[in-house]
Amino acid sequence: MDTQINPQIVASGALSAADAIDRALAAADGPACHQVFIRRFDGQARAAARAIDLWREAAIPLPPLAGMPVSVKDLFDVAGHPTTAASKAMADATPAAQDCTAVARLRAAGALLVGHTNLSEFAFSGVGINPHHGTPVNPCSPSGTPLIPGGSTSGGAVSVATGAAFAALGSDTGGSIRIPAALQGLVGFKNTQRLTTLDRTVPLSSTLDTACAITRTVGDAVLLHGVLAARAPRLLWRPIAALRLAVPRTLMLDALEPPVARAFDAALSALRAAGARVDDIVLPQLADVAALFAQGGFAAAESWAWHRRRLAEREADYDPRVAMRIRRGAAMSAADYIDLHHARNVWIARMEAGIRGYDALLSPTLPMVAPPMAPLQASDDRFMATNLLLLRNPSAVNMLDGCALSLPCPTDGGLPVGLMVWGPALADDGVLEASLAIEAVLLRSAA
Repeated sequence: MDTQINPQIVASGALSAADAIDRALAAADGPACHQVFIRRFDGQARAAARAIDLWREAAIPLPPLAGMPVSVKDLFDVAGHPTTAASKAMADATPAAQDCTAVARLRAAGALLVGHTNLSEFAFSGVGINPHHGTPVNPCSPSGTPLIPGGSTSGGAVSVATGAAFAALGSDTGGSIRIPAALQGLVGFKNTQRLTTLDRTVPLSSTLDTACAITRTVGDAVLLHGVLAARAPRLLWRPIAALRLAVPRTLMLDALEPPVARAFDAALSALRAAGARVDDIVLPQLADVAALFAQGGFAAAESWAWHRRRLAEREADYDPRVAMRIRRGAAMSAADYIDLHHARNVWIARMEAGIRGYDALLSPTLPMVAPPMAPLQASDDRFMATNLLLLRNPSAVNMLDGCALSLPCPTDGGLPVGLMVWGPALADDGVLEASLAIEAVLLRSAA
């Protein structure tokens, strides 16, 4: 998709909504989108495009996403279509009677829904591999070496990267928006969980799941967040030199692959050269986050509660790696679960005290670039080790009940590297504001 396609161009009449959806569907039919979509909504999308073009011709004011193709992760109900979470175990799902609220808000904003996208089964992995429907290949892969797309919003990210969508509706429980965005050179914003509703979606963790989106730019992330959260972000538009930023040295910088370390250091240098105040801080509280996941965390306990009956009847239809992780929740008692909530609340208070006074925190989104897919498909041990590394940095923000945005770092021509801009709960507008300023600096430095 032409990177210049945006709602303003459709609203101006320079590009019709019908042309916009034709371009998106042509990309969705292309080889780069192989295994990206579980099901398509071509008829609905083209009908909605015709309506938008008629509105524009009649000088009716257009909504903010008018004519923009948007993909939907196969966790969110879309009226008239089943929601199957990319799992054989959900193959008997009946068509949804109505849109979930997130999808309804996209429709009301004029989005053209392209289709349900592939994902890690039940959203339970940061790698993106799906044994039932196949795995979309990362579009940044070198010739002959398919790389993982990142998960769990694998298909959604590829739909944006290939031009099949302007934006992708997805979910983030431990990094499922930010991981594929970072591995594919895109923008992924995980808002504070309570700001977006999760009704009529297939859950992974009711405590941590967040409805949010992948886009190409930070400005588009602001637009999508405003639609999904039904709120107008309040941005002060401060210059980069007015922001107080911090880089936690604990955990987030451990065992970085050399390309990630180089890109992250170069990004910090560019920000400091532009006048940003960037403090190095220790933040030892981050060392304690692993203990909160020791028994599998909220995802294991809450997914077990949702899946236990279906697993008893249809475990053969589950990805064995997903079933294994869900079953960890069976060992967690009610007392353990209550203790985990208490421990999390105590940890959040300690973390918020440690980062008070900063407009945002900066970290590498991931400690690694996208690895080859085949070895992870072949080895459970390599899959699990990679999954833990991918989740390490972004999942700390979910446990914090915070918000975070991943945007691309300039690189020396290698694979994409993500920079994560993050903060505590309800710091969304500050994180978005800082991300806009940071994006502008990094784009200038790469020019």
